Amino acid sequence: MGEPARRLDTIDVAPSFTQADADRLNARFAGVGSAAMLAELLTGELAGQVALVSSFGAESAVLLHLVAQVDRAVPLIFVNTQKIFGETLAYRDELAERLGFVDLRVYRPDPRILAARDETGLRWSYDPDGCCGIRKVEPLRRALLPFTAWISGRKGFQSGTRTALPRFEIDEGRLKLNPLADWSKADLDAYFAEHALPRHPLEAQGYPSIGCAPCTSKVRPGEDPRAGRWRGWDKVECGIHGVNDGDEPVF
Repeated sequence: MGEPARRLDTIDVAPSFTQADADRLNARFAGVGSAAMLAELLTGELAGQVALVSSFGAESAVLLHLVAQVDRAVPLIFVNTQKIFGETLAYRDELAERLGFVDLRVYRPDPRILAARDETGLRWSYDPDGCCGIRKVEPLRRALLPFTAWISGRKGFQSGTRTALPRFEIDEGRLKLNPLADWSKADLDAYFAEHALPRHPLEAQGYPSIGCAPCTSKVRPGEDPRAGRWRGWDKVECGIHGVNDGDEPVF
C-alpha cells in the first residue's frame, strides 16, 4: 500500500480583519458608550490581540483612562521620534505611572534609516512627509507587528480630514478602533474634570495639538485646533493614519 500524500504546510496571508468586519462592528456598537464598547472588546474577542497607541498629546489622557479602567495590561505603544517635546516625555511617564499601565513599549526610528535618510536631523525642515515616514510610520509598523488590532485617539472634530471618522476602520489589514470618534471638545473637557486628569503642560501655553517640537506651533484664537501642526505646509496628517497625499512614506 502506498504512503498517503504528504500535506503541504501553508501560510495564511489573509488579513485578520476586513472592511466587512469594520462595518459589522460599527453597526453592532452604534449608540453604545465608549467605555462599555471598550470593556466588551478588550475582555472579549480582542483580548490579547490589541494595542493602544498614544502620542501623550493634549487630549490623550481621556482614552488612556478609559482603557486603564478595563485592562492596565493592554500594551501601550509610544513612538519617540527623537524630536518630541521634553514636556511630552515627562507627561508620558506621569500618566502611564498614574494610570497603572504595566506594558509601556517605546519605539524609536531605525538608526540605520536615519543615517541614510536624515543624517543631519533636519529633514523635517524640507520634507516633513519623509521625516514623518522614517520617524513615525516605520517605527509604528514595527510596533504593531504582533497585533491584529489597535486603538487610536483620533476625534472627528479635530480637522476636516477627520469629520466622518468611523469608530472602526481597516488599516493595512488591521482593525483600528477610534473610541473617541464622536466625542466633542466639551465631552473631553468634562471627562478631564470628572476624573481629575492632569493636562499636558503645553496646552495652557497655546498648544491644543502637540506633535514633534520642530513642527508644532501655537494656535491662534479661532484657528483649527490642528492649525499649529506643520504650519506653512500643505500637510494635515503624519501618515500614521494613512493621509499623506495618498502615497507611501519614503524611508
